[in-house]
Amino acid sequence: MADRTIGSDSVSLVADCSRCAALCCVAFPFDKGDEFAYNKDADAPCLHLSARHSCTIHSMLEEQGFSGCVAFDCKGAGQRVTQEVFGGRSWRDDSGIAPTMFEAFRIMRRVHQNLDYLGMVAELPLTAEQEARRVDLLRQLSPEGGWTVETLKDYQHGPLPRAVAGFLASLKDAAAGLRHR
Repeated sequence: MADRTIGSDSVSLVADCSRCAALCCVAFPFDKGDEFAYNKDADAPCLHLSARHSCTIHSMLEEQGFSGCVAFDCKGAGQRVTQEVFGGRSWRDDSGIAPTMFEAFRIMRRVHQNLDYLGMVAELPLTAEQEARRVDLLRQLSPEGGWTVETLKDYQHGPLPRAVAGFLASLKDAAAGLRHR
């Protein structure tokens, strides 16, 4: 998915690992199985993460038992948290921000998933009212001053995630109409 302009802001839904602090390699847990070669706790760096925020086995992830890493896509949430929310700082440089940064990433990933879903449903035959609601939700998911740790926490515990889910669920008939074209 390419960059999407929302109002006057351009939000990238494409991961740019060069602008991130390897948040996906730390924030999420994984269990040993078909997609991961060992168990990892949340907020613990992957054993294959270098000090420079890069994967030491990136060119052979699948062969090493990490197909889950290959399939993962943060949709640009990692660089947004690193650059926008934390001003380019890293959990490695300031261990005091680590728990907050990882939680912000987990929340921002949900924000970016919702932005992506709302972008995809623009292809549906929406009514004028549905399109207005979609645009309003996009606007709410892209606060004018950008995201902060506080606004991400408010988002997580506020009504917006349920509003987006409800709106998407309400589009069942529009999606069915697209399939019958």
